[in-house]
Amino acid sequence: MKLLEEVQLKLVSSLKGKDLLTLLDYTSQEVQELIELATQLKMITKEGKCPRLLEGKTLGMIFEKHSTRTRISFEVGMNQLGGKSMFMHARDLQIGRGESIYDTAHVLSGYLDGIMIRANSHAMVKELAEHAAIPVINGLTDIYHPCQALADLETIAENKGILKGLKIAYVGDGNNVAHSLVVASAHVGMNVAVATPVGYECDAEVIAKAQAIAAANGSTIMITNDPVEAVLNADVVYADVWTSMGQEEEAAKRLQDFAGYQINDELVAYAKSNYMFLHCLPAHREEEVATSVIDGPNSYIFEQAENRLHAQKAVLASILA
Repeated sequence: MKLLEEVQLKLVSSLKGKDLLTLLDYTSQEVQELIELATQLKMITKEGKCPRLLEGKTLGMIFEKHSTRTRISFEVGMNQLGGKSMFMHARDLQIGRGESIYDTAHVLSGYLDGIMIRANSHAMVKELAEHAAIPVINGLTDIYHPCQALADLETIAENKGILKGLKIAYVGDGNNVAHSLVVASAHVGMNVAVATPVGYECDAEVIAKAQAIAAANGSTIMITNDPVEAVLNADVVYADVWTSMGQEEEAAKRLQDFAGYQINDELVAYAKSNYMFLHCLPAHREEEVATSVIDGPNSYIFEQAENRLHAQKAVLASILA
């Protein structure tokens, strides 16, 4: 395309027509190229030069969970790339009344160019992708959150200048955000330390797969129950809420179990002095993170949130253009 040549934009051509369910399905080169593309798209968008690569394309967006960043960033991203998006809450579709995933996948494949889904069950999203004739993008499931991880790495790369060799410390629940962050970091050669309370560790199978990727890229993954050990000399410190959507009944127990895992001034003193603080948001100030940290000079949470837009544009352009 002429405009692509004018702005010297290179899509990740190997991803054309491919699903994004988990970054375990992508190569390390593809992940690195997506991050670079996201940074380029951010720059040219701010210059008013974003190419309308998805003119005539429509993305269907299915939501089983509430959303701020995922919904708005995908809608704006499709618009900036010249395409259209359709918001569909699962309860408003026949899938909410028992229509099979098989039938839904085939019907939507006849209308849309791609599907983004924010769902409760990763197994359901895998089934949707298996039967759909169009690409399916995971906007969040119970196990993975790949789009968030791409935005996280874009943010780090923009501010640190490099990714390989940096240390990122995640402190909190071993959840979907943690899984995708570990996998993405392994792809780019970052050293990862994850600290969780006993009983809240990451999925062992996910970590084993990530460790194989990390070994191939010369980096390490450390799993611990000690937040100080994780944060020691970290370049990046990362938090997520202790109680995610759907876990509200566990909130009181989680508050008790996660005592001592708050990212506060005392804990970040063990990190490097120029550490970056990241949080995927929404945040519960004074629970998983102290206000002094999340609103402090080392916090990049709003740039990180903005980068969801540009990381997802990189995915959309590469998969759908």
